[in-house]
Amino acid sequence: MRVLFATTEMDDFVRVGGLAAVSAALPRALRSLSDVRIILPGYRDVVEQFLHIQIVGQCAALADMPACSLGLTSTRDGLPVYVLLCPQLYDRPGNPYGDTSGRDWPDNDVRFGRLASAAAQLAAGTLDKNWAADLVHANDWQAALVPAYLAWNAVKIPTILTIHNLAYQGLFPKESLRRIGAPADSFHIDGLEFYDKLSFLKGGLVYASHLTTVSETYAKEITTSELGCGLEGLLRRRSEAAQLTGILNGIDESWDPRVCAQLAQPFGAGDWDGKQANSDYVRQQFGLALSRGPIFGLVARLVHQKGVDLVLAAADEIIEAGGQIIVTGSGEPDIEQALVDAHRRRPDAIGVAIGFNDGQARRIFAGSDFTLMPSRFEPCGLSQMYAQRFGSLPIGHQTGGLAETITDGETGFLFDRPSTESFLGGIRRAFAAFMAKDRLDAMRRSAMSRSFSWDISAACYSALYRKALAP
Repeated sequence: MRVLFATTEMDDFVRVGGLAAVSAALPRALRSLSDVRIILPGYRDVVEQFLHIQIVGQCAALADMPACSLGLTSTRDGLPVYVLLCPQLYDRPGNPYGDTSGRDWPDNDVRFGRLASAAAQLAAGTLDKNWAADLVHANDWQAALVPAYLAWNAVKIPTILTIHNLAYQGLFPKESLRRIGAPADSFHIDGLEFYDKLSFLKGGLVYASHLTTVSETYAKEITTSELGCGLEGLLRRRSEAAQLTGILNGIDESWDPRVCAQLAQPFGAGDWDGKQANSDYVRQQFGLALSRGPIFGLVARLVHQKGVDLVLAAADEIIEAGGQIIVTGSGEPDIEQALVDAHRRRPDAIGVAIGFNDGQARRIFAGSDFTLMPSRFEPCGLSQMYAQRFGSLPIGHQTGGLAETITDGETGFLFDRPSTESFLGGIRRAFAAFMAKDRLDAMRRSAMSRSFSWDISAACYSALYRKALAP
């Protein structure tokens, strides 16, 4: 089974959010079950990491989308990666979606229309003469139009679209339809049109053979008006037709504190001296005061969805009760600034590192006693899984993947509403557990024994692929 995995992020090369971790881990977990190949835009960060990229095909210009080359290379462990080489679209500073100040590139319609169009051509066998796909697995709005381009070109290949976060939809003015070479008659309520704009994501929701999300709970939540982002009617129809499936993400096997080389000291369940050594290390790194109280970690994209404002609202109570807070991540400038200001007010109790560094994130999970996850919604979430493996008990809002992966009172704490009061209820329960050492010990052991292997998810996707390919 030949599968083309279309994505815009991959941990090996470029990361903005959880999509990068999934794109690195899931294709690898599927390798024993199928011939999986990845297609990525040729960002500067991607191209610079390869000594040699073999050119296997050329894409002609289409509408406002320039001609480009398709290169084939592979990761260090041999996973085939196609790179879409178009310097005028992808060789830019900043991140995959925007400039260094966080503003979206104004031509993102063309940048990701080009990716989707090229992926459709590759899948159909017209770009690489030695390979074509039996099935395409597209991810999020940036790749969501692959199923649409296949349909517009009358190519019958089954397609899976995974929605990692429905809130990001790829909305553009109607004029973008011409810019990306989409047929004019695709712009209507049952096509790409969404409140008189063009929606890349809606295109995928309409044209893909099957839709998935990254947890069963989120698959149900997005069919409601509260979390359906205006697309709940369409998603309800797909769900009722058995064309929407929730498959929980996994995490990489490297998230094992016994062998993780990036920690101040490796440790396992029961080795609380090792855990304490990591706490001491991160306190020192972030300039926090010596303390016998708990450390609350927050490792997240700093956006409204993640409930960072609730963490700031709860900070005084956490500190007054003897706790300290360590935050790392990047995102919306006003949220970053609010965290920096909180650190300036209480440098002894609040540590903040704007930006993301994998090693630092691992050390925070290893050094913290609790991980704060007051997300307003959370399609899957990975931090709560990382945290449990590293003996940091997550305090999460009962939504999406958090509801499925945190066992309340056993491996962490769930609270029922994204409000300061409800969140503080979870924090107070965490303090009570911290004071009862036997209970804390039992909860940590239980959390650290959890398995979040990708093998289960990969088997579910493989079964879905086979079903999509069945006549």
